[in-house]
Amino acid sequence: MDASNSLVGYRIEAKPSRFTVQVTAAGLLSAFVHNPVIAIRNFSGEARFQRETLETASLRVVVQAASLEVSGDVSNKDRREIERTMQDKVLEIETYPEIIFDSSAARVSPSGPGQYRVEMVGQLTLHGLTREQVVSGRVTVGPDRLRASGEFSLRQTDYGIELVSVAGGVLKVKDELKFSFDVLASSVRAEDSAAA
Repeated sequence: MDASNSLVGYRIEAKPSRFTVQVTAAGLLSAFVHNPVIAIRNFSGEARFQRETLETASLRVVVQAASLEVSGDVSNKDRREIERTMQDKVLEIETYPEIIFDSSAARVSPSGPGQYRVEMVGQLTLHGLTREQVVSGRVTVGPDRLRASGEFSLRQTDYGIELVSVAGGVLKVKDELKFSFDVLASSVRAEDSAAA
């Protein structure tokens, strides 16, 4: 087997990575309120692929639902209220503690030395339901580190999530959520990757 194109693994490092959700308000009062950004703090995962081509790529990411926090310029009172609503009514974290993305299918096109445009097609399990989800991004692969960045969207109602509203329904949250990520990962030995 060609060693330069052997199967390699990279494990996500959550601390230096950024993974956020943009929530957008709708309704009559939407012009007067902020659109909160939710930071995903606790997530893990691993990517595996052929070193030179990214063929047979697979990706598994696990998010701890309780780790989602409101970031940005929000009052403490609003922050607490949004996070309580998100955890109890939207995500129902006691019943559904994890959000999982599993993919073993990728469309890859090289864009430069060690750089690729990648489209991962996988299954996203959220709020107890599993749906197909496409995640597109730019990936830079080095001998010891990997960096991936990109964006994707989903509709809450596709996962059985009831759209929350306040002020008697005058202000509500839009169905579509926009995710963005800039993720760093470090290489793992083949035996560690296989055992993970």
